[in-house]
Amino acid sequence: MRPILLKGHERSITVVKFNFDGDLLFTASKDHIPSVWRTENGERLGTFNGHKGTIWDLDVCRFSKRVVTASADASAKLWDCETGECIKTFVHHGPVRGAAWADGSNMFATISDPFVEHNAQISVYDVPENDDPSSYSDSPRVEIDLPKTSDGKRVNATNIVWLNLNEALFVTFDNGSIRLYDPTTGEELDEFYPHEKKINRVSFNLEKTLFITSSADFTAKLYDVVDLKHLKTYKTDRPVNDAVISETKDHILLGGGQEAMSVTTTSGKVGKFETRFFHLVYEEEFGSVKGHFGPINALAINPNGRSYASGAEDGYIRLHYFDKSYLDMKDPVPEALEEGEDEDDEMEDRESDSDSD
Repeated sequence: MRPILLKGHERSITVVKFNFDGDLLFTASKDHIPSVWRTENGERLGTFNGHKGTIWDLDVCRFSKRVVTASADASAKLWDCETGECIKTFVHHGPVRGAAWADGSNMFATISDPFVEHNAQISVYDVPENDDPSSYSDSPRVEIDLPKTSDGKRVNATNIVWLNLNEALFVTFDNGSIRLYDPTTGEELDEFYPHEKKINRVSFNLEKTLFITSSADFTAKLYDVVDLKHLKTYKTDRPVNDAVISETKDHILLGGGQEAMSVTTTSGKVGKFETRFFHLVYEEEFGSVKGHFGPINALAINPNGRSYASGAEDGYIRLHYFDKSYLDMKDPVPEALEEGEDEDDEMEDRESDSDSD
């Protein structure tokens, strides 16, 4: 599996994202300039120039007409995807950490960090596609304040996603919690704690029936979206920065590595900067892909399941096309137990086989 190396950013990568059709790849980094690439050959089609700070997140609408970016310069910008021109800038009180389009692409939501006396906030903006951009309001339609917790600690949001049919806003936090908010009233609908440490990233499958969280507590967890039931846990020996669900196979891709500040003291081999492949059902690791010289910050898998992209602290994006052997690979199915045979007997048989080997 030979990767296409995308060299267009000067600093570490923060986000990589395929559009709905999988023919474009959008990337952003700490160098202020998001880029868009053709996935077929790795050609850079253009950049979106205008931000003055790190781009923490971006999202592209369903038909790849408009892009929204979230930046540390305390603004979110709406871009025309085809021309690269900035349609409108939405000013926030603090650095903007995340942005997400709603179903229908007529509104988007952002999350911003606390700044001086302003609390962290979730904002929902109306941007109807058929309306004149000059008619878009500067102020959000809904603004949800995220005050300090009862013990006086500030809790910062890390990711935001709209659930199906825009029923709720799904927000992850740096204390390991996930909250659901009503996008029209701003009311908190639910809160639960999948992790003990910061949730770095959350990603959904295409139908938004499953989601996987990646955390600094060395685990990634798979949940059912409907009843928020915990299904699987994928354990590693390093912080997990991103995890994605394959659309065509029962596989999970995990990316991470030790923290960036301690990278210079170790070699690439020790730092464990590879993409790791886990089986979705059995929770077992069955392969890895090396190549980066720093922790992987962002992963994305093409909706057609034929390629994936990884972006790392080293400033490179690697676009991998899967080999035919991987695409044709059949997942192992555990042998069915004979009638009257229980699992303990089978385990004993396996152990005796391994001893005889």
